[in-house]
Amino acid sequence: MRLVLAQMKHETNTFSPVPTPLARFGHGRDRPWEGEEALAEFRGTGTALGAFIELAEKAGAEIVLPVAAQAWPSGRVAQDAYEYIAARIVGAVAKGCDAVLLDLHGAMVTERFDDGEGELLARLRRVAPKVPIGVAHDMHANLFPATGRCASSLAGYQTYPHVDMYETGMRAALPILSILEGKAKPVLSFGHKPMLPHVMRQSSLDSPNREIQARAREMEAQGARGEHARVLSASFFVGFPHADIPYAGSSAVVVTDGDAELARRFCDELLDMAWERREQFVYRPEPLAASMQKAGSLSVRPVVLLDHCDNCASGGTMDTTTVLEAILEAKLEEVAAFAICDPGAVAHLKEAGEGANVTLSLGGKADMPALGLKGRPLDVSGKVKRIVEGRYRNEGPMGRGELMDMGPTAILDTGRVEIVVVSRQVEPFDIAAWRHLGIDPAAKRYVMLKSRVHWRAGLGGIAKAVVECAGTGVCTSDYAQLNFRRLRRPAFPLDAM
Repeated sequence: MRLVLAQMKHETNTFSPVPTPLARFGHGRDRPWEGEEALAEFRGTGTALGAFIELAEKAGAEIVLPVAAQAWPSGRVAQDAYEYIAARIVGAVAKGCDAVLLDLHGAMVTERFDDGEGELLARLRRVAPKVPIGVAHDMHANLFPATGRCASSLAGYQTYPHVDMYETGMRAALPILSILEGKAKPVLSFGHKPMLPHVMRQSSLDSPNREIQARAREMEAQGARGEHARVLSASFFVGFPHADIPYAGSSAVVVTDGDAELARRFCDELLDMAWERREQFVYRPEPLAASMQKAGSLSVRPVVLLDHCDNCASGGTMDTTTVLEAILEAKLEEVAAFAICDPGAVAHLKEAGEGANVTLSLGGKADMPALGLKGRPLDVSGKVKRIVEGRYRNEGPMGRGELMDMGPTAILDTGRVEIVVVSRQVEPFDIAAWRHLGIDPAAKRYVMLKSRVHWRAGLGGIAKAVVECAGTGVCTSDYAQLNFRRLRRPAFPLDAM
């Protein structure tokens, strides 16, 4: 048995000014992992690709892993980068295989294609029209019809924060192995609802998504108990709203063993649950001044200050300074701020050396033309507390074992605030990042995070209070700042529905 495994993951924020060349998929190198190095990098990790590798090795299959490419969210993927990655996957399948297992995101937009994953699957179907294809998707997938038509099996994360990547890989892959063994005949149903849930209200730890994902898991469990035909996977996708493409928004996929009517009925049930609760997916931010006042009044510690408009895991530049400036002006003390992405500032701090007192212009290097905003650097003074190389591995529960690389990194201590300055964007959702820096966030009074929801995976247990701080950035929850031109309309909450 010959299995082609591959990864191609990028969540594209079409409003983001951050470019996405091939090197962004390389974790500090000029290209993604390929072949044996990809196999070694992802074997044993808590990822969908890690699950694929485990299943393939247990089955004694010949494994072909042409490429493992993933990049932090940013603007449209450079077309040459996409073609490089896609060509390796299609080329491997064209040489012949029994099945294909793909770890995809589901919200990739390139310079030419609104649906990067659908284009890849269509190309695969042209070279291998009958080969079973299993797909693992992020919960933030923007599902286009091409994916629903081309995939044999499809499963999406059921948790946000995404702590079930490995399990999702299993849910996507096991039906494919059952096909090869002659034990299953998967049928897939998919559909959409015209709604753009705000990311700040998408967590599966909270209503309404908590109940929707619980129902999806119950559908799978009912099938396993023999109450009806087997439900091989049931997935509700909240979608990624910061993409001006026709099919941005919520969707669902249900895969059953041979029961098309049940797949359609359950898919519609998940979509109807979401639509009925659509008002609960709307987020209304408070003014930043009110957030700072609230933070200053809290006596518990640590308090997490979420700089949620500039989350690099949603395509943010990670260099806006609005919330950091408000923290400094409010004279909050014992603060750790993760992070400002400014490679030039890191180089300056590194040259000055640990212990040096410096004044520099920090962040604000990136303009955001889609929002009509100019970058606004912040002049800060402090002592260079520490310089580190920023490579570490996640401890979990999200992305366990995955290599992270924030590049050369510096900590600038202003006396009240320890500012982490990184050279590459990394969302601070894993405690390993903090340990690598020598900072204990639990010992701080305030922890500023450029994050939305994922921080709850590794740091949720330490927070005694959370203050959501609406700064500036292309991850804004104010849809009025985003000029949607290509999205299918009407769409809630942009339009009265």
